[in-house]
Amino acid sequence: MLKIGLTGGIASGKSVVASRLRELGAVLVDADALAREVVEPGTPGLARVVDAFSSTVLTPDGALDRARLGALVFGNPERLAVLNGIIHPLVRERAAALAAGAPKGAVVVQDIPLLVETGQGAQFHLVVVVDAPEDVRVRRMVEHRKMTVEEAHSRMAAQASREARLAAADVVLDNSGSKEDLRDSVDRLWQRRLLPFAENLARHRMAPRAGGPVLSPANPDWPAQASRIAARLLAVAPQEIVAVDHIGSTAVPGLDAKDVVDLQLTVRDLATADRLEPLLAAAGYPRWPGIGPDNPKPAHPDPADWDKRVHGSADPGRAVNLHIRAAGSPGWRYALCFRDWLRDDAVARADYLAEKRRAARRHGMDKSTAGYAADKEEWFTGYAAPRMEEWARRTGWLPPSYAAPGPAGTAQS
Repeated sequence: MLKIGLTGGIASGKSVVASRLRELGAVLVDADALAREVVEPGTPGLARVVDAFSSTVLTPDGALDRARLGALVFGNPERLAVLNGIIHPLVRERAAALAAGAPKGAVVVQDIPLLVETGQGAQFHLVVVVDAPEDVRVRRMVEHRKMTVEEAHSRMAAQASREARLAAADVVLDNSGSKEDLRDSVDRLWQRRLLPFAENLARHRMAPRAGGPVLSPANPDWPAQASRIAARLLAVAPQEIVAVDHIGSTAVPGLDAKDVVDLQLTVRDLATADRLEPLLAAAGYPRWPGIGPDNPKPAHPDPADWDKRVHGSADPGRAVNLHIRAAGSPGWRYALCFRDWLRDDAVARADYLAEKRRAARRHGMDKSTAGYAADKEEWFTGYAAPRMEEWARRTGWLPPSYAAPGPAGTAQS
């Protein structure tokens, strides 16, 4: 199933999006509704709340007096933390149970107002944020919820900042216009991305890619996208995955590149990579069939030293190449050293950009990027490798320390 985390600030229009997604066929899990459900009379959740705050938070008929409880915790971070420590685990447990009961191939949308505040983004294939400017949200709260301007600002201040939500978003739905505009945006997202993504997941296949190489201007958002993906990958098997690093051209600031995020997932050996294959497929990164080892470089001519596994993204909205290599292997080291060399050396960046443009012109009409990649191999081996190694010796560059045996689970950019 495709798991979507939906969030947005107060008066952003999140409920409109949730309702429309349910109409389109999504299975909707409402965290607010679950937060009420887990403290209904007779539940263990309500008993724990009473233990923590006394029976004064109950109404005469034994239900939770939400207004009284709110008065106790609002403005008191310690009490609020106690309450959240009771409610949030129960809500997550119930949400997981509902999601597990969804049909195979379903799109499961979890509507979570505090998704960013509680750090749940890595649990989902995508995080969708409904966004509107703060002045628009204040106007809506004043006009439709009869709040004062001061009350509206106070409610917003109690939530994550707009900047924090946008930083967590894989998809941003702009709701600065009409409800009809917002629903149209949801419909496009559903048809163009969510449904194909769900189908690809169910079939354990990558999203199709076609056409020759197209170089895009350097995008300053590429590292943030890579960081979100890396967090999801680490969550797949934190004890098995040593690290996830952003590599390739999109990891080099200012360098034009194909709009494909390359990541290196480090494991201790390739037997681990093979064990991870079904877990990565379920996370949205199925194995890319037919991709073999990296091309050997002169310092390590044995092809066996350059073996790896390659996975790709099932998400039609974000192309990803996931290279899985053993820590300490020549290919693992080359990917990291090459990235750091380009980051540090302006001449190397310019030389590589010229090579990329040359190969892109030659293969621009191809049906895939395979010819483009193969065409650059001579440059990597004959030109880049010796210059990169000279730079590494001169600067004292060393690979990351996580290559040594130890605790797993590191995201790097």
